[in-house]
Amino acid sequence: MTTEPMAVYEPSSDTHTPKGTRHSEAARDHLWMHFTRHSVFEQGDDGGRGHSVPIIVRGEGHKVYDDRGNEYIDGLAGLFTNQVGHGRTEIAEAMAHQAGTLGFFPLWSYAHPPAIELAERLADIAPGELNRVFFTTGGGEAVETAWKLAKQYFKLTGKPGKHKVISRSVAYHGTPQGALSITGIPAAKEMFEPLVPGAFKVPNTNLYRAPERFRDDEKAFGEWAADRIGEAIEFEGPDTVAAVFLEPVQNSGGCFPPPPGYFERVRKICDDYDVLLVSDETICAFGRIGSMFACEDFGYEPDIITTAKGITSGYAPLGLMIASERLFEPFRQGMNYFPHGYTWGGHPVSCAAAMANLDIFEREGLTDHVKANAGAFRATLERLLDLPIVGDVRGAGYFYGIELVKDKETRETFNDEECERLLRGYLSKALFDAGIYCRADDRGDPVIQLAPALTIGQAEFDDIESRLRSVLTEAEQHL
Repeated sequence: MTTEPMAVYEPSSDTHTPKGTRHSEAARDHLWMHFTRHSVFEQGDDGGRGHSVPIIVRGEGHKVYDDRGNEYIDGLAGLFTNQVGHGRTEIAEAMAHQAGTLGFFPLWSYAHPPAIELAERLADIAPGELNRVFFTTGGGEAVETAWKLAKQYFKLTGKPGKHKVISRSVAYHGTPQGALSITGIPAAKEMFEPLVPGAFKVPNTNLYRAPERFRDDEKAFGEWAADRIGEAIEFEGPDTVAAVFLEPVQNSGGCFPPPPGYFERVRKICDDYDVLLVSDETICAFGRIGSMFACEDFGYEPDIITTAKGITSGYAPLGLMIASERLFEPFRQGMNYFPHGYTWGGHPVSCAAAMANLDIFEREGLTDHVKANAGAFRATLERLLDLPIVGDVRGAGYFYGIELVKDKETRETFNDEECERLLRGYLSKALFDAGIYCRADDRGDPVIQLAPALTIGQAEFDDIESRLRSVLTEAEQHL
């Protein structure tokens, strides 16, 4: 299992314009890219040039363009982020206006209008009693914040032993030390151990890989998976467990939606043991599944929501934790305060971007658009099930994973060497060459993930399916 979230695109090295060549060489020599094998960009043993770094220079709607003028469908919304599409000048204008008015001021005992107005707006649309907004700069920081809040809340309310957290196998919750402990991908953590202690894992909701007795009974599988959370709490001791962290649809591993009744049962388990339920919606919020917050799509009310990405559609970095009034209550008293924060949390320019982004959501009815078209997106992608290499198509809203298999009948997956050849040796480059940017991922079984802009419809679904089909039809020739 790799720690790399996406297979590296390796274009030929002789197709760039002179300017593109300069940028590619400068990127190779000075830019430390994230989750990237830099060896593919270095010179070969014979002194020749390595592969060129792909340079994306412009975006418009659901498409992006490289420095050679090539056009690509942005099938991953940047990184599950660009909900409203590229090139939205009204967001840029709102940011510029805010920068000219107040470019920066921290939220450390002070406030500014953009953060106040955005917090009020988010509290208004968040479910139930989730009413207190704590700003960060990204999803990993939001997860880190939620764990720290859970620990302190129980200390302030007379249960200091409650500090452990439960999360799911193969789930990704971020790269900070605490968030990485909550992450359920062993290979992503081994280079950074020892991590923060107290994080424990339970099975995820991958129905395709569920025990065989559950494959035809989603509800029974959901009850079984939820009960593993209760079992883990009992095993660790209810007086030691503070929180359960779950994504509405688990990203890593390839878009695992919750079975019917799963979250209802998890909510009851958390209530029975006085454990906080954290809905990590870094990806799933802001229309990705349908509603503004995906917990509403699946009918549960968490104690905390963590999110980022789609709040600004990626136009500026911003993350946040929304906590219930119950969790804020101890901080109203005496000298209690939350000794935690970030310099850039609630940055005024980012908040202005978020407000403009949410205006677009309302004006264009994007959540309704996703709900109306999600079934068509699924049906279009399910056409690919006629290909021998496609084992499963799963997800929700505008968020899907396509699992690739060696043997469709037995569901046999690929070994590490085969994954290397399939994903990095062929698929990543072939998909990009076919004009679609998406994720070829093997943090778990190999999948292709899709999360396009929320503005697209049937014509774009057909285009995505056609490009995927052309690439996957040839995939078996490269094993």
